[in-house]
Amino acid sequence: MSTPWDLADFDEHEEVQFVTDHASGLKAIIAIHSTHLGPAAGGARYWRYVEDDHALVDALRLSRGMSYKNAMAGLPLGGGKSVILAGPEKSKTTDQLHAFGQAVDNLCGRYVTAEDVNMSVSDMIEIARMTKYVAGLPVEGARVGGDPGPHTSLGVFLGLKAAVRHALGKDNLDGLHIAIQGAGSVATGVAMHAVAEGARISVADVHDDKARQLADAVGAAVVSTDDILSLEADVVSPNALGAILDEQSIAGLNAPIVAGGANNQLATPQDGARLKERGILYAPDYVINAGGIINVCTEYLADGDASLVRERIDGIPLRLEQIWDESERSGRDPAAVADAMAQRLIGRG
Repeated sequence: MSTPWDLADFDEHEEVQFVTDHASGLKAIIAIHSTHLGPAAGGARYWRYVEDDHALVDALRLSRGMSYKNAMAGLPLGGGKSVILAGPEKSKTTDQLHAFGQAVDNLCGRYVTAEDVNMSVSDMIEIARMTKYVAGLPVEGARVGGDPGPHTSLGVFLGLKAAVRHALGKDNLDGLHIAIQGAGSVATGVAMHAVAEGARISVADVHDDKARQLADAVGAAVVSTDDILSLEADVVSPNALGAILDEQSIAGLNAPIVAGGANNQLATPQDGARLKERGILYAPDYVINAGGIINVCTEYLADGDASLVRERIDGIPLRLEQIWDESERSGRDPAAVADAMAQRLIGRG
């Protein structure tokens, strides 16, 4: 395996920890990018990687994204992320979750974990048996908590509407065609919000059954994963895994807006400029998809209730407008503008 220093995605990360627990079979990576604004917060992802190097790159990119996301959302948190490497059987055990919780606890509060891909509220309960540095736990009474997915979906939906308003001059989604890549919890929430406003949806997912389930629920059309990004639409909304916007896919886009909840959508920094050159409005992913971490932060710090979560999520469109306005003034693409803003906020400008 490469060392972090050898990789292009290493960005002065404060700490990268490789976790092995032979008794449970746990293999995990915890990456802390920055604690400049507070404890590094970011979810745990459970994924089967073709190569261990891919897991390391994922952890590095995702943790840096969390630093930027938390800073741009105005949260008193730094950025971190963890990936738990799934074995060939792709099944996690209670013992592995406990071992992971112990690893988090050993960091003494420098890293706070929560749900990410293939992790659930019930998984957080098991992790919490070993550490207090965890959020996304079941909601009790008037407390904020639970699955952050619906809050991510809401923020993406509000950001998507802001993009439509900015690029198309339209205040709602009635009659618009939205091409959604992915059919997970965030994609499902975005689709349901959009359909409620009269949007027409096309959806694709690597799991055909999930795509058809979402399509049946919202009256969408199912298309192939090969076609979804090049579909003629008003908005392309990536809500699956990252690095899907590259030179080739950007050349094939047939929509004036890209706005979705997937992390690390741009394969390279140059791809933000490619979108701008084509006149396609891009909503930087870590700004538009901050709703989940907003809920996690409010839960973990116990600094507010559901009304504060909604108030903070309602700020996502305003931040996007600031980015787009600066992009138009400066000539830089929105992703570069957002990166510069975030870097200043975490003391690296």
